[in-house]
Amino acid sequence: MNAMKNRVQLIGNAGNDPEIKTLENGKKLAHLTIATNDRYTNDKGEKVEQTEWHRVTAWGKTAEIIEKYVVKGKEVAIEGKLTHRSYDDKNGEKKYITEVVVSEILLLSK
Repeated sequence: MNAMKNRVQLIGNAGNDPEIKTLENGKKLAHLTIATNDRYTNDKGEKVEQTEWHRVTAWGKTAEIIEKYVVKGKEVAIEGKLTHRSYDDKNGEKKYITEVVVSEILLLSK
């Protein structure tokens, strides 16, 4: 059961070109958003499409793959873990971020 704890799997499209940073030690960091769509019929019989946006972070080799192959609109499948963090912005206000830290990525569209 431990393998199922804090595990996230998403299939969606990159909402932006990835933002890539190279740290002082040479390690890569990638940030991007992934859009997932849910389609359903509401009580009135109307078809509804709902888009959810997910912040995604990847490190090391996974970030290098994202840098090389992922562009806005590219369909990808990711697996990772959900993380929460906070920081103080330039006005001293506390900001909270929830994101998926990617452990594996599969490129789906051409």
